[in-house]
Amino acid sequence: MATADEQIRVSDAVKRELERRRREGESFNDVLERILDEERDLLAGFGAFKGTDRGKAMREVHDRGKEKSRERIEAMAERRSDG
Repeated sequence: MATADEQIRVSDAVKRELERRRREGESFNDVLERILDEERDLLAGFGAFKGTDRGKAMREVHDRGKEKSRERIEAMAERRSDG
């Protein structure tokens, strides 16, 4: 581990979060490097359900959730207009 040649200021909340994510033996620099290196590949898993019925099942779950959400929003709007 290299010595620090610069300092940065972070809020108390950010410091607490870094402490929470800190693994045994890690410096704050190590934590930041690890977090920054954990770039997510947004296309990872794309097409994973091809040739299976899992994609259809996921769409059905999603559609049911959207319907329930729409129903809740409509019910809230009705309650507001009743008052």
